Amino acid sequence: MKLTALHLSAALGVLSTPAFAQDTSEAAPYADDVIVVTAQRRAENIQDVPISITAADAETLAEARVENIVNIAALSPSTQFVTSNNPVTSSSIVIRGIGTIGITRTFEGAVGVFIDGAYRSRAGAAIQNFLDIDSLEILRGPQGTLFGKNTAAGAVLINSTKPDPHAVGGFYEAGYGNYNALDLKAGVNLPVGENAALRLAGLYSKTDGFYTDATTGEDLNNNETAAFKGQFLFTPTDALSIRLIGDYSKSDANCCYASINYVDGPAQPLIDALTLAAGGRLPSNGPKDFQQTLSAPNDQSVSDYGATLIIDYDFDDVSLKSTTVYRSYNVDQVGLDGDFSGALVLTVDEYFTSEMFSQELTLNSDWDALNLDYVVGAYFSDEDIDAQRSLYWGPQAEFYWQTLLATSLITATPGMFTSEIMTGKARSAAIFAHGEFQLSDAFSAVAGVRYSHDKKEGSFANPYFRLSPTEAITLLGIMPGPEYDDSVSDDAISGTFSLQYYPNNDTQIYASYNRGYKAGGVNIDVSAAGGVADNPALFPGATPKDPTYQPEKINAFELGGKFQYLGGRAQTNIAGFYNDISDLQVAQFIGLQFAILNARSAESYGLEIENRFHISDYVTLQLGGTWLPYAEYGDDASVDPAISGQRFKFAPKFSGDAGINVDYPVTDDLTVGGRIQYQYSTARYIDPASLARDDAFGLLNVNMGVGSKDGQWRVEGWVNNATNTIYGTYAFLTPIQAGDENIYLGAPRTYGVTLRGAF
Repeated sequence: MKLTALHLSAALGVLSTPAFAQDTSEAAPYADDVIVVTAQRRAENIQDVPISITAADAETLAEARVENIVNIAALSPSTQFVTSNNPVTSSSIVIRGIGTIGITRTFEGAVGVFIDGAYRSRAGAAIQNFLDIDSLEILRGPQGTLFGKNTAAGAVLINSTKPDPHAVGGFYEAGYGNYNALDLKAGVNLPVGENAALRLAGLYSKTDGFYTDATTGEDLNNNETAAFKGQFLFTPTDALSIRLIGDYSKSDANCCYASINYVDGPAQPLIDALTLAAGGRLPSNGPKDFQQTLSAPNDQSVSDYGATLIIDYDFDDVSLKSTTVYRSYNVDQVGLDGDFSGALVLTVDEYFTSEMFSQELTLNSDWDALNLDYVVGAYFSDEDIDAQRSLYWGPQAEFYWQTLLATSLITATPGMFTSEIMTGKARSAAIFAHGEFQLSDAFSAVAGVRYSHDKKEGSFANPYFRLSPTEAITLLGIMPGPEYDDSVSDDAISGTFSLQYYPNNDTQIYASYNRGYKAGGVNIDVSAAGGVADNPALFPGATPKDPTYQPEKINAFELGGKFQYLGGRAQTNIAGFYNDISDLQVAQFIGLQFAILNARSAESYGLEIENRFHISDYVTLQLGGTWLPYAEYGDDASVDPAISGQRFKFAPKFSGDAGINVDYPVTDDLTVGGRIQYQYSTARYIDPASLARDDAFGLLNVNMGVGSKDGQWRVEGWVNNATNTIYGTYAFLTPIQAGDENIYLGAPRTYGVTLRGAF
């Protein structure tokens, strides 16, 4: 986890442009090497859009081994995915250092995730393996006009491969790697008559976890996933298209409580003694050993399913589109090791269900008299959340508390001591308009505005609590907290304005302003309205705290340029950005409490660059980097010292990558090649509730293979984190162990072989 000469040289190389000369007459074919994106709700060349975008097609995703949202950083150094032990409460995407980080049940992300146009309220829903995906786009900076309220930091657009009524075909993939990793995928496209097609795809994957239980020798954080996607496309006329997408995924895991000690608190010797007394072994202190001893099964089951109906109708110069979505997302966790150790102190059961309906209508057209292309639309969504949690003291809990607090007057009788019910509702409605004005051959302007109305409800109830004057959790002042049923409503205007200048066909210079907005809400947790002292049921006259939090707003300014040169062989996109944020939402996990606070002010600025060079017909070089010299919360005495005046969490001052792609024809029918990539990050803070900091690190990933030129088959050998670098991804305050902190580690070296192809 130390900065090495190799890391430093690679990082510096990211921001340097290689010197090479090419005959522009030979480079002409590359002038038509166009990447098409839909960031402005219409198909456009990525170089013509006044937004910082990274785009990847299915082949790029396969070469970079981006199989789900977890390793999205392999596509863009500005972007990272953060998660810890629960895909509902802790999964988040961070762009340019901004994202909804921390652990809480009620949070929606500051980076919106859209799969086939359907908004997913939980980034954890995209953890499941990508299945039959055609493209992925990362839009950096606020996208509050076209993509809604919860895109204050950006948006990720994921699109499935569309059924084709004119061809029979399909794809297959089979891979095996260390940790007994098995991945199987297949899909088929079947025309139905002349105007319809059916497309079916499925996957199965499993892997052993890379942590080992020091006592049993069993693998921890195992995962097994199965998924299915079915699509039906019907085009009865040239003007009408009806597409129905249904999908289902189920994941079962021993997850995700395996971590390692980061900071030992004063209770660590007692925890170790109890682990040994329970028949366990103490895990190694060496991070490379990936050892932990746990005393509970940590069974996790995640299901995600739903349907999307997309209707497109074109008449004259107008295009109408309707997107109707139903989603259900469910996480069941049983027998969770609440003390993250081999001691028999605390066990947790937790359940979460989200059901969401959304409807969006858009109209695209143009107005020749004003040289205007525009889209107007309306959006509505309705989400219901149900969550339950039960906590159990283990057989060593009472001894633990009596020893730790040096008193025999405290009790923690084995068994369930609390059962909680939490509910939430989120209803949103919005109207929006967005247009591009062609002012002259060299100048254009983009303007957009969105009005959003959001109502959030949240409640907490304690139908069972083992109330006792000597109960440990009560004497500590934590539980039971006040019951509540609260709501908030927000109205907001978000939007965008940009000017574009095209000095020639290969250059765009743009300046933009974006107003981003993220809705407020009601925290749902036992401590959201305070602790024992705030509970009027225990202390008549006590006043519960406010469980609500304020909406987050961002004013973002960007100056950028997109350049193609050397006859299309080279492409450089560069952007400088400044963000002024008010009421930035931060979630914190403190012991057994989930808190949400608003940092009244925050500010960041930086520079990012992406380069793509066709060194030859067979070799492409990609260099990218994000420099974030300033990203800080404002001084605020009302928030945690770990936030006030501190640098953003998960926001390295520099992150970059360098990749080279090779595709060399050995014969008329056979090609060899692949991708080599190096990713680098400077040190960064990795706990929303503390100043835990991880060192700089670099990752070397290699994917090389041989295959047929027509894509019918390809065999690849791959290795991720080839140098077996050990690095932290997320730190957290260990429950019921004041002063103690644990850390999740990134994956060690993984490797394997994959056969994939199409027919």
